Amino acid sequence: MKKTFSVNLGNRVYNIDEDAYLKLSAYLERIEGHFSDLKEREDIINDIELRISELFSERLGVNKQVVTLVDVDEVIRIMGDPHEIGGSEEEPRNTWDNRSGTKRIYRDPDDRMIGGVCSGLAAYTNIDPVIMRLIFVVLLFMGIGALAYIILWIVVPEARTTAQKLEMRGDSVNTSNIGSFFRDEFENVKKSFRSRRRK
Repeated sequence: MKKTFSVNLGNRVYNIDEDAYLKLSAYLERIEGHFSDLKEREDIINDIELRISELFSERLGVNKQVVTLVDVDEVIRIMGDPHEIGGSEEEPRNTWDNRSGTKRIYRDPDDRMIGGVCSGLAAYTNIDPVIMRLIFVVLLFMGIGALAYIILWIVVPEARTTAQKLEMRGDSVNTSNIGSFFRDEFENVKKSFRSRRRK
């Protein structure tokens, strides 16, 4: 007989056995320690916990309701250990595990003109968003562009979480890529802010 604990990850409550709880706690402490120097640390940790929650949900069901040590080991294997990532300052930019994850189609809220359909399709197909927009303009003159765009806007979900934005690009959703994504986003915001101040 083993003790079980209730944990809240990504706003979901999971029952987890004692061995798995201890290993998961140690893993999350290592992650927090790894990203402790970054201003966006809290957002990174929240997204990592959300991704861990998604992975646990995939493993649980009617016949299995408790997260075990095997589940935690598998999640750590998928997410990667912070010690494997390297130092946060020494890590070079754009060293993501690009194109090694499952690619999914989403609307891109960060690069949208109307609903993010064209930029989402562009990310999915590795085409420049401008070219995708031109394709839809041509389809508009052929009479099917507006209908196709509206249908895709309704059917295709928007990429809201960091994990979804990584999946949209085909990047693996792991600790390293989530951290890199936030660092790059933070740098882009800083550059944008500086360029606005100069004007």
